[in-house]
Amino acid sequence: MSNSYNIRSTKIGNSAGFRLPAEFYREHPQFTNADGWIEVLSPDTALVRIVPQSCEDEGTEDSLIMQLFLDFAMTEALKNNTLQAYTIEMSEAARKLIAGVELEDESLEDA
Repeated sequence: MSNSYNIRSTKIGNSAGFRLPAEFYREHPQFTNADGWIEVLSPDTALVRIVPQSCEDEGTEDSLIMQLFLDFAMTEALKNNTLQAYTIEMSEAARKLIAGVELEDESLEDA
């Protein structure tokens, strides 16, 4: 789901903006006529959030923050092509590592 699109700075009336390629809207029609915002993360990095009209009323602020975080985490994970599939062997190794571990129920201690 992570596609990159080249954008270009352009003049829009008396303002400046970014031009998205037609391919972006063909592949993601839900963003047509959508609103959003941009947050500058560092001097050379900005996060753009486009909210489709149908999604604006569906969630709470907490779920929006979580979605923003997950989008950012996914982008970071895909940056250097270091993301690996979680294999059966990895799962078995993890199960062996935690075999026999018992957790205390902390909720009982608070009561």
